[in-house]
Amino acid sequence: MDYFISIAKQALFLALIMTAPPVLVAMIVGLVISIVQATTQIQEQTLTFVPKLVAVVFTIILTAELLTGQLLSYSHWLFDNFAQYVK
Repeated sequence: MDYFISIAKQALFLALIMTAPPVLVAMIVGLVISIVQATTQIQEQTLTFVPKLVAVVFTIILTAELLTGQLLSYSHWLFDNFAQYVK
């Protein structure tokens, strides 16, 4: 049972690490656009979608190598210790 908790804990931490950059960028871009909308009194709902999408895609492209390395490292660790979990 301890093995399952360890695997689940590391998988959740990896998911947090992998989703943090795009989520943070989307949050910052959304905040900036909201401030601009509030100051200019433009209340268009679709105005925030495209800049957020572009920023998130750009962030994923920039961090893809790092995040793929993290995922591969976790996968190697999981498969190397697989015999311990089957017992």
